[in-house]
Amino acid sequence: MTFDCVLQAWHDHQAELRGFLIGQVKEPVMADDVLQDVFFKAMREGRAFCELQNPRAWLFRVARNALTDSHRLRKHWVPVRDHLPDERAPERAPVDELDACIAATLPDLAESDRDIIQACDLGPMSQEAYADARGLSLPAAKARIRRARERLREALAKRCDVVLDSAGNVCCHAGLDDARRCFSTPHNRTAG
Repeated sequence: MTFDCVLQAWHDHQAELRGFLIGQVKEPVMADDVLQDVFFKAMREGRAFCELQNPRAWLFRVARNALTDSHRLRKHWVPVRDHLPDERAPERAPVDELDACIAATLPDLAESDRDIIQACDLGPMSQEAYADARGLSLPAAKARIRRARERLREALAKRCDVVLDSAGNVCCHAGLDDARRCFSTPHNRTAG
């Protein structure tokens, strides 16, 4: 029977082959799995295995190939925390990127423009509260903030190369990564 020669090879070489596999993978359970696969292949060979001149060499060659395949297919898993921080920079609208340009431009505005913008637009004060605190009528405060915003917009257009789209929204400007150009060199481009 063809399985007799496989059983004889198992009996003759199993201990030596297992020792070789354990030396390679350092895990007895994995070595036993590979050893089992090697002898299954020998059984599938049937009569061809029984006709081999050196079954030991065949078994070791198949074992080495099985180890190579298992190393190639083995996935190395790295534990990952359940909640990873999002390291991507949050996307900001172009208008939100103007904060540095505004901070650099405000000192150049007239005191009255800077005061109302800092109080009402950058601070928590309402236009009504500003009007009351400065002894102005509400329409006068609204007109003052409208004019101050317009002058700020013009200054930003010159200093930070701000461009507005057709709807009047900021679509681009000299970015924070080009801060020297944005803050130190006036530009000829106007908003709008």
